[in-house]
Amino acid sequence: MTVSAAESDVFAPASIAPQFVQARLTGVSVPGYPGGVLPETMADGYAVQDIAIDSWPDELVGWKVGYVPPQHQARLGAERLAGCIFKKNLWEAGAAPTPFRAIEGGFTAVEAEFIIRLGKDAPEGKTQWTAEEAAEYVGELILGVEIAGSPLKTINVLGPPIVASDFGNNDGQILGPVLENWRDIAWEDMAVETTINGVVVGKGTAASIPGSPLAALAFLLGHVASRGRPLKKEMLVTTGASTGIHDVVAGDAATVSFGALGQVECVAVPAK
Repeated sequence: MTVSAAESDVFAPASIAPQFVQARLTGVSVPGYPGGVLPETMADGYAVQDIAIDSWPDELVGWKVGYVPPQHQARLGAERLAGCIFKKNLWEAGAAPTPFRAIEGGFTAVEAEFIIRLGKDAPEGKTQWTAEEAAEYVGELILGVEIAGSPLKTINVLGPPIVASDFGNNDGQILGPVLENWRDIAWEDMAVETTINGVVVGKGTAASIPGSPLAALAFLLGHVASRGRPLKKEMLVTTGASTGIHDVVAGDAATVSFGALGQVECVAVPAK
């Protein structure tokens, strides 16, 4: 899809979203932000994301929560952002490393995640939540890995509205072990370490997520309800990068270890 010269200086979600969708479907990078005019607010970014969600040929099965860097929070009026996860990009970890794609010329990273599976439907009209209220909607706490990915190489550099506009910079989710007794373990005792090609690149705990994973869930519950997309039972919510965002390219192998709780291994392969 192309835009005319007269349109080129106008932010146009309806022309931006199809270009991101097509690039993702074909596994190719984009040379720059589609149309050249960047979204300036989080609402602008979500306007693009909503169009892309509605046109994506797959079932929406969950959401990712990302943290807005402190230097952007006051300007954007946001501490967190949301992205979408689809069924075909959801994998169960096995004994062998789980393959995931890396788009050449795009952006790919792995993130150690504490993932919540909803135990019941959330009410449609409730847009304000506390962490305590959110806890009542947790069905399972799962250990896993988010694949951050975009056809746009500079997505994180350009800022949170740009991240929000392209699926929240999500390209998949790997589900590892279920932590059965999570309510009996302190967040700071859920340790995690990420290695890339055998080199430790990040360490953290569930307490590394600002306010805890439940605070991330509380944000997401309210946020998606405000967009007319309330969470449903069995949906997944990844709560934040507990060891950081770790860039990878095709051929890189990653291990996310949760100590005695289990681990997830994965490997980046070229996008087809």
